Amino acid sequence: MKIPSPIHRWSMTPKAAVRLQQRLAQRVRIEPLLADVRIVAGVDVAFSPDGRHALAGVVLYDLRASCVTETQLAWRPTRFPYVPGLLSFREAPAALAAIRKLRQEPDVFLLDAQGMAHPRRLGLASHLGLLLDRPTIGCAKSRLCGQHDDPPAAAGRSAHLLDDHEVIGAVLRTRPHVKPLYVSAGHRVTLDDAIHVVMACVTRFRLPEPTRHAHMLVTRHRTDTPPRLFRQHDSDRQADS
Repeated sequence: MKIPSPIHRWSMTPKAAVRLQQRLAQRVRIEPLLADVRIVAGVDVAFSPDGRHALAGVVLYDLRASCVTETQLAWRPTRFPYVPGLLSFREAPAALAAIRKLRQEPDVFLLDAQGMAHPRRLGLASHLGLLLDRPTIGCAKSRLCGQHDDPPAAAGRSAHLLDDHEVIGAVLRTRPHVKPLYVSAGHRVTLDDAIHVVMACVTRFRLPEPTRHAHMLVTRHRTDTPPRLFRQHDSDRQADS
């Protein structure tokens, strides 16, 4: 899959990264999806046991056929420290490298991460959406910021996630009486679109199928030897530039 040229460099201090997030957040677009969604890309990132390498997995899921149609993996060295609220600077380079390998272009990207439900409104889903200029959705298992009431127990019901009275996402019950997920718009989608897509991807599990499969993929391979995989995929290294 062809992706746009980089809009910023990755080598910077955490303070510079915060300033960049504040600027990039102004470029996020919240707008309705232009077409029906069929192919959803689930994206997840794991780390090697020593934390020195990030492994991104992307899984294409066909909603009509209810099956996975493509999977890709990419390792990248972690060059940014672990700082809460700045995880996209550790994870996005590997995610971009895996996405670049896709043979088919999805209609929307679904990430196990935050979108606008972020203190500076630029979680990994929003950041990656700007880098790809594609529709992205955040669907996280835990809350990063904001407050909410408990959503009703029925599947598909939700409650607003609020930060200083601003709606930044939804707390969505994907299965009856199970722990909800934190859904937010990433880029080029609305919150209603995000909820609809997530629920369309849910089968008999709490997690939507694209990110559930992406999580299983990276978990299965996170103990592989990263240097060997780097040598196999040298042609993708430009993703880190």
